[in-house]
Amino acid sequence: MANKKINQDFAFFNALYHFVQTNRGRARQKYRKLSKHLLDFNDPDLRADAYLRRPQFEALEMYVFLKEFAENRHVHQVFSEWAKNEGIFESYQTTGVDKKGQGTLLGFLDLEGDEQYNVLFAKMSERARSYPNYIFALTMGLGKTILMATCIFYEFLLANKFGKDTKYCRNALVFAPDKTVLQSLKEIQTFDLSLVVPPEYANFLRTNLKFHFLDDTASTIGAQDGSSFNIIISNTQKIILKRSKAEPTATDKLFAEKKGTLSEVYGDLYEMLGEDAPETDADLAVNARFQRIARLPQLGIYVDEAHHSMGAALEKDLGQAKQTSALRTTIDELARALEARKTSVVGCYNFTGTPYVKDRIMPEVVYAYGLKAAIDNKYLKQPGFFTYTGNIKSDDFLREVITDFWTNLGESRHEGMLPKLALFASTLDELEKDLRPAIETVLAELGVSTDKILRNTGDSTNEEIREFNRLDTEDSNKQFILLVGKGGEGWNCRSLFGVALYRKPKSRIFVLQSTMRCLRAIGPQQETGRIYLSADNQAILDDELQQNFRVTTDELGPKKDDTSVTVEVTAVPPPVIIKLNRHRELYQTVKKDQPDDIVVDLSDEMMERFRIKLERRTHLKDKASSIEDITERQTHKPYTKLTLIGELARYFSGDDISAFDIEEVLDETDQGLEAILEAVNVANDIIFDILVPHLFHAFFEVKSYQKSEEEEVELIRGYSNKSSRLPAFTFKAQEHLVQRRDYPKYDGTRSRSFHLDTYCFDSAPEVEFFDRVIKSDMTDRIYFTGMLVHGQSGFQVYYIHPESHTVCNYHPDFLVYRTDGKAHLIEVKSNWKKDDPVVLAKKEAAELLAAGNTFEYSLVTREQFDEFLRPDGWDKYDPDLTLDA
Repeated sequence: MANKKINQDFAFFNALYHFVQTNRGRARQKYRKLSKHLLDFNDPDLRADAYLRRPQFEALEMYVFLKEFAENRHVHQVFSEWAKNEGIFESYQTTGVDKKGQGTLLGFLDLEGDEQYNVLFAKMSERARSYPNYIFALTMGLGKTILMATCIFYEFLLANKFGKDTKYCRNALVFAPDKTVLQSLKEIQTFDLSLVVPPEYANFLRTNLKFHFLDDTASTIGAQDGSSFNIIISNTQKIILKRSKAEPTATDKLFAEKKGTLSEVYGDLYEMLGEDAPETDADLAVNARFQRIARLPQLGIYVDEAHHSMGAALEKDLGQAKQTSALRTTIDELARALEARKTSVVGCYNFTGTPYVKDRIMPEVVYAYGLKAAIDNKYLKQPGFFTYTGNIKSDDFLREVITDFWTNLGESRHEGMLPKLALFASTLDELEKDLRPAIETVLAELGVSTDKILRNTGDSTNEEIREFNRLDTEDSNKQFILLVGKGGEGWNCRSLFGVALYRKPKSRIFVLQSTMRCLRAIGPQQETGRIYLSADNQAILDDELQQNFRVTTDELGPKKDDTSVTVEVTAVPPPVIIKLNRHRELYQTVKKDQPDDIVVDLSDEMMERFRIKLERRTHLKDKASSIEDITERQTHKPYTKLTLIGELARYFSGDDISAFDIEEVLDETDQGLEAILEAVNVANDIIFDILVPHLFHAFFEVKSYQKSEEEEVELIRGYSNKSSRLPAFTFKAQEHLVQRRDYPKYDGTRSRSFHLDTYCFDSAPEVEFFDRVIKSDMTDRIYFTGMLVHGQSGFQVYYIHPESHTVCNYHPDFLVYRTDGKAHLIEVKSNWKKDDPVVLAKKEAAELLAAGNTFEYSLVTREQFDEFLRPDGWDKYDPDLTLDA
């Protein structure tokens, strides 16, 4: 009976995600204001133009939760407190989850029992490191590199603002598995960080980020000892601390001895450090990098290689196997070296494509977004499997594959790029003698130029490498890519539409890695990646999918319970353009010719705000409570005049304000620089809360003025004089909520609406409201404006999110023009959401826009349609009464 209770495969990450989503509001009360601001800036529910995809944002949300709410606890510690409903979860209701991740009413211990808890806790804690070790499992193609960059930017912003808090990373080391993936990580450096960082913080990062890219053995790390905001991108081979495994033989000593080399000169130094001396100068360079990194405080380690390893290799790299890899040894040694210097590895953040190893869940996974979910939600292409059974010959296989690919895709362009087909050979000899001649024969039969062939192998010419690197461009005419030992890892080609594997490769995992290459999304609608396999390779793929993703090729189709349909929607000319008056409150900073004198209040009353006190209370009535000032016991950074002025000058970099200007202003205060320095060394927060704001107002004048502009707004963006094509979009909707312009029921009324040929409504009340209004004799025009979002329409309301104060976009459901010339903005909402703070913020912003444009704004529920749609109801209707109904 005991064995029946034990579930070795409990997915704690599902339970954790369930908790974060159901307790989001309360949990966020523990977050720093800056953390909430960064999350809201990237939330696709709040900003239609948010850059991060939903899975990326959810992973970022979990990352911040572990940082702010869980305070960098190890996974097994988080699990223990969650299961027992204690510690950080004490005042919350924690519930178990079923196998599908759905919440239950019972707590974990009530649901699963103590024995199950003990087994899972032992599994999670048995290989715990000295540092928190988290795994984020997002399938390939979801943007792990951008997510990693966003997490690093978040860490640096918080570390800068809260310098005393050691839970934030001040430096980042990014690991890649090999040179191919190492090159792809350059996106962290070239990525436009303003897409994921609020604009008021982007300049700080641009000014202070320092990148160190170790792409060859000659690269050195220029980071200064003890410095911050360094991002080092490398792999383990370039920094690993090597240890000699065996005593060299007499012959080795004879031929290895090189008198006077650097490795000999510095041998004694490494002996003093307790490490084996390097045997060669190359080893010395590697070890020197290790020592330099070990002198960078509060180091965060980001492992990007995890999703390129599968099975046993992944288990080894992530520290789950009994045999530890060089990667994990290097991280452990860095943690030990940093601890000796009184700092730490803040955490290790592993980014992998799967939460499974050998069909078992890795216990330290904290977020997962799987392959099937990514396909179902159109973050990847839909796979189409073509399996050739029987004793088909290789030449016939190639003829079938290329003919099918050319017939169905040919030279059709997607985002301006030609579709590509990847074909693999085991060896260079096989490619040149068998694969290429066979392909050329088939192309000749189809009348296709052999110029469309490109090979990428270990001996490729510089021209072939350049062509390979430009495959994802409109200028590339290559479509048939011949590969040897390439294309399994680190190849991100979105215009790859097909993969063909005939011969059984030596590596089973290569079948999975190579076939998944063609699934990266491209274009506005979900395309199909064509996967051509022999029967043997199909069986291997099914097995590897089961081991690594717990799905089979049969399951990677559309959801069986999904009754929604894909709808192609096209604009109906002429374009609808409306005029809007936008009212803006603008602020302009103007540098003063001479800075003003400032008054820095260092009175006892003011300083009292910065003092830390400990209040002791007793339940005994005859004993008084005590309050102790413990300010002096708190850790803080000691400043000198020079370092204080330098710290303040950083906040005005790029504003043509020198450190001498700042020193002069502080010297001329009544208290003088000495007194200010003394106060800062009592409470560092004086810098941020008093000195920086005072200096800003001393150097700058802030002018505010209102500006009203009339602008022409397109209800549908995408009309162009250069093209005869009409704007087109793809939506997925429930069939009963799809209303088409050519439906007979709209005969006689369709001219009043349908700026798109099809409306895909979100709810039945919206359909009912639309049908009633379009038939009304009072209606001149009605447009469904809640459908086009994410930049597809220029008609939107800007509102301030009530918690983060971030500017967000809101698209009201309907824009209605009446025959009497009046216009209305209508939002159809469920009654239960009437008091939602975000709904109220949208309402307030929409009313402000409506007032400046002679619109009326109304928030209406289904229960109020009759009242609202009376002939006199439009004018007498009070939206405030709607909210109270």
